[in-house]
Amino acid sequence: MEVSSKECVSSDEYYEEDINHLNNNQNHQLSSSKPHDNVVHELLECPVCTNSMYPPLHQCTYGHTLCSACKARMHNRCPTCREELGDIRCLALEKVAESLELPCKYSSLGCPEIFPYYSKLMHESQCNFRPYNCPYAGTECSVVGDIPFLLTQLRDDHKVDMQNGCTFNHRYVKSNPCEVENATWMLIVFCCFGQYFCYHFEAFQLGMAPVYMAFLRFMGDEIEARNYSYRDIGGNGRKLTWEGSPRGIRDSHRMVRDSHDGLIIQRNIALFFSGGERKELKLQVTGRIWKEQNPDARVCIPNLSS
Repeated sequence: MEVSSKECVSSDEYYEEDINHLNNNQNHQLSSSKPHDNVVHELLECPVCTNSMYPPLHQCTYGHTLCSACKARMHNRCPTCREELGDIRCLALEKVAESLELPCKYSSLGCPEIFPYYSKLMHESQCNFRPYNCPYAGTECSVVGDIPFLLTQLRDDHKVDMQNGCTFNHRYVKSNPCEVENATWMLIVFCCFGQYFCYHFEAFQLGMAPVYMAFLRFMGDEIEARNYSYRDIGGNGRKLTWEGSPRGIRDSHRMVRDSHDGLIIQRNIALFFSGGERKELKLQVTGRIWKEQNPDARVCIPNLSS
């Protein structure tokens, strides 16, 4: 009598097969959840401005949604079916959004953070990886990007003078210093300590009096800017000194200027420093940038002209 042979499999092997099968199912469920989140995220995209929508979410009687800003822009008409929108809230989609967790939109620039949908917008407004605005002050430049991109923009498009070194010595001459309007005179970019600094010198009206101002901005964030200091000295055998930290370029040129955070020279003092008959501005400003060993222990010299 023939006896049929059967392969015996140990219970441990059955256990391993079950675990592998379970893991495969779990991996499938995890991977399938990502497309689901993407689909919901697409539903939360406004069809008009294509930005993510946040409460209140509006919908027409047919269920087409759009954001609050675009509702007013579309004169209360649905952009999809052209029906009147009314004041119908899409509460179901608002509730679904609460369950979403999405990466920061600056993840491609290095941000690793993931946030609940309604916390994401607040984070992105302050994200350290968000691009910088162009620091050029001569015109309102709308270009944004990382530091290498902005350096190329400043050099090639704005024709900004790029220099190496941490000292500067510049002379500013104006034949008729009485004609002072809000005008930027100069922007120079210095490369030192492996970083880049924007040096501004300009004339503007401070109240009723024209003034000249020199200040420095660090091409990076404010916290890192505190690691550096600079000193401006203006004079013609005389000294008027300012010492402090540069501001990061997240602070706009106008914000720094209007806060008076730099060397400010009033016109009568500037003409006195120019010598001669005080009919022509010949102002020389020198200075240097250095890296602080202990930024918290820094002492600043006040603006002597204020």
